[in-house]
Amino acid sequence: MSPAIRIAGVTKRFRSLQALAGVDLEIAQGEFFGLLGPNGAGKTTLISSLAGLARPDSGTLEVMGHDVVRDYRAARMALGVVPQELVFDPFFTVREMLVLQSGYFGLKKNDAWIDEILHHLDLTSKANANMRMLSGGMKRRALVAQALVHRPPVIVLDEPTAGVDVELRQGLWHFIRKLNRDGHTIVLTTHYLEEAETLCGRIAMLKAGRVVALDTTANLLQRFASHALKVKLAAPVVLPAALAAKATRQESTELEFGFDRFDEVAELLAGVKSAGGTIVDMVLGTPDMEQVFVGIMNQN
Repeated sequence: MSPAIRIAGVTKRFRSLQALAGVDLEIAQGEFFGLLGPNGAGKTTLISSLAGLARPDSGTLEVMGHDVVRDYRAARMALGVVPQELVFDPFFTVREMLVLQSGYFGLKKNDAWIDEILHHLDLTSKANANMRMLSGGMKRRALVAQALVHRPPVIVLDEPTAGVDVELRQGLWHFIRKLNRDGHTIVLTTHYLEEAETLCGRIAMLKAGRVVALDTTANLLQRFASHALKVKLAAPVVLPAALAAKATRQESTELEFGFDRFDEVAELLAGVKSAGGTIVDMVLGTPDMEQVFVGIMNQN
């Protein structure tokens, strides 16, 4: 079975900017995959190349086994992209936009699927509303509907929850999870790292146009993040140098330490007490994707 997405040796330069510097990546069919990186890392350029909106200088990109350049019609049919920008035609209602989008893919009598998408995205009441009258969160949902109108097996979501309130975000993820359970491949870029940690089975991280980390979410958390011990003191204390070196944060009466094994906690607490600290509260935190992301991005 061919991968849902195959990217091999892809480079792209915009004048002096090397946006992609040799990206190699394979995403299996049915995966919920995360593509993370800071602004300017090359995520949107890579997505634009997959969608045929940008042509790479070298390398190949395939969607469901179809080359995005040589077999562009089949590749486009297999891919749905939700863009980061709120790009829409202000002269159409939500339903009109979806019917028009269906026509681009040669789909007739697509009303039943359009109604189902509107229902799952809580857009039924907005179906006859003009796009320009919608809130930012509703516009983004309408763009998700637009990307799904031709039932693509591969769906790319580029910052889909930016500007979306909590309630709408939860509803959107419920629907996207359902699509993934039904066999759709989902590729997510997001700056909400807790979303990637919760949703994605595997994650790739881009930095300066290169893949700098690629593994399962569980392995990344285990390899690059440590547990955290947060301690609140009754009054500030001066820690001995050896203990201060272990602190990842020290602000007035609040201390934070990183640790890998739980048997280190007793030693850390004893050290704080020996320094004259009176502990009034403490919290043990588990590793999270933010720690992983910051650690990898700070590596040379």
